[in-house]
Amino acid sequence: MEKGNILVVDDDHDIADLVSIHLKGEGYNVYKAYDGKKAIDIFEKEEIDLAILDIMMPEIDGSKVCLEIRKSSTIPIIMLSARDSETDKISGLINGADDYVTKPFNTMELVARVKSQLRRYHNFGNANAKSADTVELENLWMDRKLHQVKAYGKDIKLTPIEFDILFLMASNPNNVFSTDDIFEKVWKEKSFEMSNTVMVHIRRLREKVELDPRNAQIIKTVWGVGYKIEA
Repeated sequence: MEKGNILVVDDDHDIADLVSIHLKGEGYNVYKAYDGKKAIDIFEKEEIDLAILDIMMPEIDGSKVCLEIRKSSTIPIIMLSARDSETDKISGLINGADDYVTKPFNTMELVARVKSQLRRYHNFGNANAKSADTVELENLWMDRKLHQVKAYGKDIKLTPIEFDILFLMASNPNNVFSTDDIFEKVWKEKSFEMSNTVMVHIRRLREKVELDPRNAQIIKTVWGVGYKIEA
């Protein structure tokens, strides 16, 4: 039984083929593309549940593909890159990616990340999820069962990671969360210098939910400590 449709995009045919083999072995249906143009074409024609995008590709690179996907979809996106610089990671996250894996990588680790991202994504569509809950604050309303968000009365579209971060703080109003707290509770992994990753997601959230991201009224910064949402 197929578990979902995965789009694998890498101009290195060997890497794309290897990743595809492992994902198919786990029961996923895989669509492969060796360039950005083909990737966008597949995404527009097929029901894709998750995309794995190599950043460094000729003409249309992974970042541009990511931006194109984000115009219409909140599916999980995992970026691949041969470069391990913090700038590259931040760039990928700013463009809408949910996770970032550096080459060379352990293929089974990548598969584990795929499973984690899809589990989070599909849980939002499960109306019977045990963790389902509703949060209603002055300018923010969230329904975890329906994966719906309203800020200042306006519907907001969030990725699963963004939703989890916002729901964590909104369901614990006035509590201050450090970047390590947020990473460990949302990604469910031990935090090792992942503060920039969290900060980029907070920045993206503010751009979506705040009337003025530079003067945030929903997601407040507690200088030197972390972030909070006030009741």
